Amino acid sequence: MPDKLYNTLDDLDVNGKSVLVRADLNVPMNKDLQITDESRINLVAPTLMELSARGARTILISHLGRPAGKRTSQLSLRLVSASLSKALGGIDIMFASNCIGTNAQAISSTIKPGDFALLENLRFHKGEEANDPNFAAKLSALGDIYINDAFSTSHRHHASVVGVPALLPNAAGRLMQTELDALSRVLSHPDPPTMAIIGGAKISTKLKLIGNLIDHVEVIAIGGGMANTFLYSQGIEIGTSICEPEMADEARAILARANANSCEILLPIDAMILKNRGVNDRPQIVPVRSIAPDTRILDIGPASTNLVSSRMSDCRTLLWNGPMGMFETPPFDTSTNFLAQKTAAMTQTGSLVSVAGGGDTLAALKHSGADAQFTYVSSAGGAFLEWLEGGSLPGVEALKT
Repeated sequence: MPDKLYNTLDDLDVNGKSVLVRADLNVPMNKDLQITDESRINLVAPTLMELSARGARTILISHLGRPAGKRTSQLSLRLVSASLSKALGGIDIMFASNCIGTNAQAISSTIKPGDFALLENLRFHKGEEANDPNFAAKLSALGDIYINDAFSTSHRHHASVVGVPALLPNAAGRLMQTELDALSRVLSHPDPPTMAIIGGAKISTKLKLIGNLIDHVEVIAIGGGMANTFLYSQGIEIGTSICEPEMADEARAILARANANSCEILLPIDAMILKNRGVNDRPQIVPVRSIAPDTRILDIGPASTNLVSSRMSDCRTLLWNGPMGMFETPPFDTSTNFLAQKTAAMTQTGSLVSVAGGGDTLAALKHSGADAQFTYVSSAGGAFLEWLEGGSLPGVEALKT
């Protein structure tokens, strides 16, 4: 997306202003209501610290979980307040027990320049997910300026994502700006040759993605369970591997379209398999045309991995979505780990721009230990995929100048 289709913090005077920040504080918690991953809190911290340094009175709004318009203490944003304070250097954060109404108004008007207020879960009100104009108006009344720093929720047509920015001067936060710049760098203004690595279980969830990528990249490497459907569509025995036989026609159509568009599709040529019999059976490496009916594919094999690695060496831009195998269980993480580390090494030498995200990608790359060396790893799931599919995101459209 070209830079000036939306404003950033550089375009706004926030000193002394009440700034409503839509963040994504939807963090995972265990049964004891302890946060198990603070990544989303830490990612929004730079925007918040900048606003504080520039004298803004920052009011944070977010959702947590799916309360379906009902109050529940297990999904209160009060549970996030301590971790948020820690991410901001220990600064006190005032908490409002509602996101609209007298309590929210009182807290929002009390905070001083440089300070923060956190409002209660937006989804405690049905008006949030319904994009109710009255709810949006009540939220917007709390601020002078609106900042969206939640790319991960920008595919939602919700009040805090599209309703509020229609009522206030608005801009993208630093996290949103970074995400949009990274995606633009991959799809709109890539440094060719460009390659995509696409994995995951089901081809049915990636049809639009692959279809759009065929028009943007030179090479697509396909792994994970979805590769089995492509192999099946070519008449190859895949044993009891995960597969969507009903998608065989779509798989063949993708291969034909890619060929017509001079986009190379790399399918596995060998696989790491496991027999279905005992738990003590050892994994085996076999060519894909030698897979027995009583076995299942759990990772692409070393020859396939080397083929993908070789093509990657010739590329300047890489997009990664989805693991190559069942990475949660070694040794079926072998190909994902190897290719992630190869990507990281090329990125660090400046020979590759690497952007990854969506679904299990973040977990797979963290597992490999290489995630921090990518150019950008998106924490967004659905929004990341919808953008790559060529769709427009309501939250991004709402910021357009």
